[in-house]
Amino acid sequence: MDILSETIAAIRTANPTSGMFVRHAPWGRSYPIVPGTGFHVVLQGSCWVLTPAGESIALGAGDVLLMPRGADHLLADDPGTPITEIARPGEPREIVGPGPRTALLCGAYALGGRRGHPMLDELPEFIHLPARPGRHPALRSAVDLLAGELSEPRPGSDAVVPALLDALLLFALRAWFDEQAAARAAGWAGAFTDPAVAMTLRAIHEAPEKNWTVPELSELAGVSRATLARRFTATVGEPPLAYVTRWRMLTAARLLRETDTPLAGIARKVGYQSEFAFAKAFKREYSLAPGQYRRAIDAPDVIAV
Repeated sequence: MDILSETIAAIRTANPTSGMFVRHAPWGRSYPIVPGTGFHVVLQGSCWVLTPAGESIALGAGDVLLMPRGADHLLADDPGTPITEIARPGEPREIVGPGPRTALLCGAYALGGRRGHPMLDELPEFIHLPARPGRHPALRSAVDLLAGELSEPRPGSDAVVPALLDALLLFALRAWFDEQAAARAAGWAGAFTDPAVAMTLRAIHEAPEKNWTVPELSELAGVSRATLARRFTATVGEPPLAYVTRWRMLTAARLLRETDTPLAGIARKVGYQSEFAFAKAFKREYSLAPGQYRRAIDAPDVIAV
């Protein structure tokens, strides 16, 4: 699996939730903070997003907006329209009115849980990906397919829509990182394009159980220890061995959530020779013992629309 796919799989704690809503102008909605990565996809019409910082973002048909840390915001047909609704589960799908019709798919991805990832941490509060002709065709295709499945559900839609939502997130992040790489921005966009850093990340992801050292990783990457440490820290956000520990804990948490593997087996899979040493390291990162974490609900409910 590639770095981006592995990272999302490791920090994902539950399936995405979503809902479609339709409003006719005038309308205005308040969206509280979401415990995850929120998103809006404009399927028809247009609207405005008003951020806590006072920024106004115009959204048109086909546009995608991500809130990587679930930031609160306002959504309205016009920046001057009063806010009369608060987004919450169980709302009516459509409310008619005298003005133009807007249809949106809104929801959230359960990402991060109790332990984050530097890739997600570095993203801006709002990522706007406009539907520009010729830009990000894969993302556009995912939006079109979602719009079709939601507007005219057919046999199999219940299975197709969650898969398309997963693809939408990956395509949106890919589009964002591609734009950042083209602008020569620092951070994870550079991690994906720097051969030495990408090679190091792949090695760590593929073998978290290995007792990695910086000399081993630098030899694998084909650069000096100092060069790898500098470039890795500059793009990933932390030194190589700190990321090894982070990836081990994320992998362990995923195994605890998704499998019945005994704790001793998980310890070996993430590079610990004893269950005690693993439990101590895990509790230091998650503030819970592995067994408690496995029994706990790591992903809180998210607002669907």
